Amino acid sequence: MARAAHRTDRRAQVRPIRLLIVEAQRLFRQSLRLLLEREQDVATVLEATDGHEVYQLAIEHKPNIVLLDVDLPNLEVESLTTFIHQHLPDTRVLLLARYDEDTRIVAAMQGGAFGYVLKDTDQTDFLRIIRATARGEHVLAPVIPGHFVQTVPGAVRQRPEEHTTLLSSLTDREREILACAAAGRSNKEIADQLCVSIDTVKTHLHHIYQKLSVSGRVEAILTYLKPH
Repeated sequence: MARAAHRTDRRAQVRPIRLLIVEAQRLFRQSLRLLLEREQDVATVLEATDGHEVYQLAIEHKPNIVLLDVDLPNLEVESLTTFIHQHLPDTRVLLLARYDEDTRIVAAMQGGAFGYVLKDTDQTDFLRIIRATARGEHVLAPVIPGHFVQTVPGAVRQRPEEHTTLLSSLTDREREILACAAAGRSNKEIADQLCVSIDTVKTHLHHIYQKLSVSGRVEAILTYLKPH
């Protein structure tokens, strides 16, 4: 009986998840809401489509998670993320993105976003990521919220000399390409600027990821932008 009571107490201590979905596309937003509302540990799912609604609902309801679409029109994702991070420190911003090379992810991560999840993620992974984010845990998975804390930030936690060593392992051309990527240029724009093929740019980026021990463009850019 004592063990059963202990298990009940532990379940009672689990905090219900409150979410605010910020997404312009109605069908996608409503589909996410229906998916989340089926889960017993999700208490509240709110919806917002513009900046005014986001600020008002976030301040009023103080959600555990703001699921924020980086493609929202007329909304500065970085500014909104910074505002939430500063004024609602217990609320975690989880970005919704179509692809993980979106440079807006970098800006929002620097503004305090917890991580990001791709829109084509499997629903099982998506729900697992939502729960882990609510607990403040970083998930090592195909799509990883806050995975910068596990990888680049190896970079963030590295000693200055280790960071310098990583960057010094890059060739001049690799540094040039990484600088262009950090400036928000696409592979085609980098290729046009440097008068090389897109395949050459992709090859250099692959070598950059290997040398910096990161899994993709966003992490490489964050490593590059980290203060020396």
